[in-house]
Amino acid sequence: MDVVVIGAGQAGLSAAYFLRRSGLEFVVLDANPGPGGAWQHRWPSLRLGKVHGIHDLPGLPLPHADASRPASEVVAEYFGAYERAFDLPVVRPVAVRAVRETTGGLSVESDAGTWTTRAVINATGTWDKPFWPRYPGRFDGRQLHTADYDGPEEFAGKRVIVVGGGASGVQALMEIADIAAETTWVTRREPVWRDEPFTPEYGREVVARVAEAVESGRVPESVVSVTGLMLTPEVAAARARGVLTRHPMFDHLTPTGAAWPDGHEVRADTILWATGFRHALDHLSPLHLRNPGGGITMTGTQVAADPRVHLVGYGPSASTIGANRAGRAAVTALRRYLATPVPA
Repeated sequence: MDVVVIGAGQAGLSAAYFLRRSGLEFVVLDANPGPGGAWQHRWPSLRLGKVHGIHDLPGLPLPHADASRPASEVVAEYFGAYERAFDLPVVRPVAVRAVRETTGGLSVESDAGTWTTRAVINATGTWDKPFWPRYPGRFDGRQLHTADYDGPEEFAGKRVIVVGGGASGVQALMEIADIAAETTWVTRREPVWRDEPFTPEYGREVVARVAEAVESGRVPESVVSVTGLMLTPEVAAARARGVLTRHPMFDHLTPTGAAWPDGHEVRADTILWATGFRHALDHLSPLHLRNPGGGITMTGTQVAADPRVHLVGYGPSASTIGANRAGRAAVTALRRYLATPVPA
C-alpha cells in the first residue's frame, strides 16, 4: 500500500475520503466490529440531542435524525452509509498490534495479517485506552469506568461516587442522580463553567492551546477539557438541585467508600471513574516516536521525526471539526512526500 489508515472513526474516514480522491493506494484497518468509531460504544441514554455537536464528514452531510434517538445508533448508521457512498476500503475487525520499520517502508502487523506500506495515518483515538488513576487503599464495592457505562438503570437505589470533571462525568452524574440513593461528585480541579456562546474565536483559541502543546512535544490535554463545561439549562437546573456540588479529591479508598485527609468518609456502593482516556498509540511504540515525557513532537499532523507517520484525531484535531481538517492536511502532506523521489 501507499498508505495504511489505522482507525475508521471521524478522523480515519476523513483521511480515507481524501485518499480516495488522491489516487494513492490505501486501506483502512478498523478494530471495531462495525462502523461508528468510538460513537458505537456510547451508552444508549446519550441521546443525539444531548451531544454538543457532530460535524459533517466531508462530502456527505449527516442526515436529519430524531434528537431522542441514541447518538450511538445515529452515528453508526451515518458512518456506515459514508463508507458505502465513497466505496472506502475498510477492513474489520482488524486489531493492529505493531507498526515497525521494514525494508523500504513500514510493516503494519495485526491479528488479521500484515500490510506493508510507505506511510501510515494513525486515527485510533482514545476510546480503547481508558485512564484509571491509582489511589491507595481498597474498595470492596463495584468500580467501573465511563467506557463501561451503559446507562443509569443499574445504579437505582445505590450510593455512587463519580470521579472526574469532564463532560462525560457530568452527563452520567446528572442521569444517575435521578435514581440513585445518593451521589457524590469528586474532581481534582474546580470545574470551569462557560455560559458564554461558543464563538469561532474561542474555538480557535482552544485549538491553538492544544496545538502549542503537541508542537512542543508535550502530552496534550483534550480539546474538550480545554474548552470547559457548557452551562446548559439542564446543567443549571442540576446545579440548583445540588447534584453538581463538587468535592475535592479524596485521599484514599476504604472498603466501604472513600476518605479525605481530615478523616471524613463517604460510603458508597459504586465508584464511577469518569477520568478520561489516553491516546491509543501503543502499537506505534516500535517506531520510538515518544519523547521522554511521553509526548510526540508534531508539525501539523505529521510526526516531526518521521514524515511517513501522521496522527489525526490527536491533540488539536481530536474534535469532530478538527478531525476533518486533519484528514485533508495529512493526505495533502503525504501526496507531496510520496511523490518525492528517493535520493540515490
